[in-house]
Amino acid sequence: MELLDVVNENNELTGDIVEREIVHEMGLWHREVAVIIVNKEGKMLLEKRAPTKKQSPNKWGLCAGHIEAGDIPENAIVREMKEEIGVDISIDELEFIKTAVRDIKFNNNLYNRAFQYTYFWITDKRESEFVVQEEELTEVRFFEVQEIKDKVKSRDKDIAFSNEEYIDEIISIVEEKIKNNRA
Repeated sequence: MELLDVVNENNELTGDIVEREIVHEMGLWHREVAVIIVNKEGKMLLEKRAPTKKQSPNKWGLCAGHIEAGDIPENAIVREMKEEIGVDISIDELEFIKTAVRDIKFNNNLYNRAFQYTYFWITDKRESEFVVQEEELTEVRFFEVQEIKDKVKSRDKDIAFSNEEYIDEIISIVEEKIKNNRA
């Protein structure tokens, strides 16, 4: 059972701690983390979610997860990277880029109303070097950023975040970071 801190619409703790499933059923605000992983060629890593996932099964998404009750974003993102893709990393190797607001309703009457602490990481790892957590994912793949932008713009149903407003700004930030990294 995963317990989450409930926050209000201003990202302030309410003092309530609720099971993750109930948070999503009731549409309660909570906190999440995500990391944008880019390789030296400027391609962005996406994970394909397992078919057993309640939210966005078989869709491509970011390395992401919930911030458990009492935890902080820095610990949560390091934990998620280790659990989902087998990367041992220190928070000092990641760059915080933005707290994104996510407010969506899925077709199965689940909600995701979250403040997502988003990080950035450049790696020289190849796809084959990531260790995929099989309960969560089926594979990882590097995509050209333009391909992801095109998929988001066309609302591609295979992309978990293609219907979310925050992703355009995140991708713009990533493009700027890639550009600056090559300069």
